Amino acid sequence: MADCIVFLTTNPSRLTRRGMMSTAELFVVTGATGRTGSAAARTLLDAGKRVRVVVRDKSKGDVWTALGAEVAVADFLDHAALCEAFSGAAGAYIVSPPQYSSENLFSQAESMAYTIVGAAKVAKLPKLVALSSIGAEQPGGTGWIAMNRMLEGGLSDAGLPVTFLRAAYFMENWGALVKMAIHQRRLPSFLSPLDKKFPMVATEDIGRIAAETLCEDWEGVRAIDLEGPARYSPNDIAEHLSLKLGKEVQPVSIPESDWARSIAGQGFSSAAISGFIEMTQGINSGHIAFHERLDAERRLGSIALDTVVDALAAG
Repeated sequence: MADCIVFLTTNPSRLTRRGMMSTAELFVVTGATGRTGSAAARTLLDAGKRVRVVVRDKSKGDVWTALGAEVAVADFLDHAALCEAFSGAAGAYIVSPPQYSSENLFSQAESMAYTIVGAAKVAKLPKLVALSSIGAEQPGGTGWIAMNRMLEGGLSDAGLPVTFLRAAYFMENWGALVKMAIHQRRLPSFLSPLDKKFPMVATEDIGRIAAETLCEDWEGVRAIDLEGPARYSPNDIAEHLSLKLGKEVQPVSIPESDWARSIAGQGFSSAAISGFIEMTQGINSGHIAFHERLDAERRLGSIALDTVVDALAAG
């Protein structure tokens, strides 16, 4: 936990990437060391916006300093540090990091939500965009997604303009499974049935749309259902890999009885494993889905799953 805030670029004559002194609105981006946060920060910088990224490790901010961003060092459980990180900003993109190694990951998520809400109110943030998830509107049976629901609940009650990006299944979640398919010519899948087309989205699209949304004006609380340009089945991924490799890749459902064993040894606590199982059950059953609702917008990303799979295969 950080005891204080540290700004790594404080020179008022600092030049932006475009070579001019920045007079633009300041936007705060959390989770800048992750996929969606980094994409959001880069999108804002490219648009000529002032950006302050929030990191927990000072050394992780060096790359952002080089790109012209301000860097704040803060922890999501440190109220004072977050207040400073949010100060003077026109808005913030919030990515609350899940603690998958902890047996108390849900209570920790609740504590983080409480700290974020308190800091946002003290800093009088004009607006927030928060990464949430498909299914976050459901009161139960969602596993890991319950952490997103906690964040939504806290921010909704804060009285601030907030937009929740309820993102579909991350395309990048296929990374390890694609690697296995390349070597074994079999694509294991937690998603089932294999011919069912599921909503998915690239993390690059999430970050870009988060930045674009942050530059919008709105009142109150709104939710945006966010997915890619099409829906995809495990069969679709196997077919693409088969064409790419010139050899047949067979999609195979991982039996539910093997789910816990399949992800064991990857740093997940037993509570996290249980949460993963409940979430995956909910996705496969259709409980976690984009249901028709009057209170939600819908936006589509532009990055196709084939593009992400190719990158995962090459990485």
